Amino acid sequence: MGTLPKTVLGDGLAVSAVGFGGMALTPVYGEVDDVESLATLHHCLDVGVTFIDTANVYGGGSNERLISRLLADRRDEVTLATKFGIDNLDLGRLRARGDAGYVRQCLDESLGRLGTDVVDLYYMHRRDLSVPIEETVGAMAELVTAGKVRHLGLSEVTADELRAAAAVHPIAAVQSEWSLWSRDVERHVVPAAADLGVGFVPYSPLGRGFLAGAIRSAADLSSPSDFRRNMPRFAERALDANLAVAQVVASIADEADATPAQVALAWLRQRAETLGVASVPIPGTRRAARVDENAASLTVELTGDQLATLEAAGAAVAGDRFVDLSWVSAGRE
Repeated sequence: MGTLPKTVLGDGLAVSAVGFGGMALTPVYGEVDDVESLATLHHCLDVGVTFIDTANVYGGGSNERLISRLLADRRDEVTLATKFGIDNLDLGRLRARGDAGYVRQCLDESLGRLGTDVVDLYYMHRRDLSVPIEETVGAMAELVTAGKVRHLGLSEVTADELRAAAAVHPIAAVQSEWSLWSRDVERHVVPAAADLGVGFVPYSPLGRGFLAGAIRSAADLSSPSDFRRNMPRFAERALDANLAVAQVVASIADEADATPAQVALAWLRQRAETLGVASVPIPGTRRAARVDENAASLTVELTGDQLATLEAAGAAVAGDRFVDLSWVSAGRE
């Protein structure tokens, strides 16, 4: 049984210093195999990656049901996070709900799929702009009082939304995209989290595999189920420009005797330290070997010159990080 250092996010929530993003175990980047996926989840716990993140919308609930098979025998080892708030995906158009009744309904459904009676960290996945955030968080806080949830989180909120939410109930973590090529949260959201003592959980810390060198051309996005095909940064013109960023990461990896993924994660860890926010990334993967690789990033320390080179490369990223920016904090700041 392995162990990793712990990081304390907000509201006293201590989690493994690297987590695991469960969305990768659904067919969003290509086909998946549940046998392999479950083995990878068990390997996470075996090496100390015990912070496991999912959502009710991943695979239409199938991701939570898969994770329930891990929890059946190892619930006490897992710090479990799930999310609610994305009502449906209609022809690629997201719709959010945040009314109190829906909050309660979603949690009960998630608990049933997960086969557990409590979630350690419950996130609002996306903001319903028709409902005051105070109402949504108030309903979430009632779930804490009821003993069904231990800590609250928010995903892709603005700094102002975070402050309003924190006035209702302590917030343990903000989960938003943050990586070398997605840095818009550094303008307002990260400073607000640092000021409030809220932790940060970067999703897609490897740029959906791009920073790890997984994508070298449009041909690597050939699977019809790979939703990156429709994302601006993976469009052919932007992709060609962004390959230069991945090449810089690979070059630094050679210097540091590390892999590109480890360099990207080390950059993020050191950047969070500089900005004064407790941060735990949740890279996802289908393969156990990648879990080991990501965990080993905690031993990689980049020099000042290497950080400066990466900063310059990241500033040259082409394309927005999402099709509809109103669905991420950058579109509402």
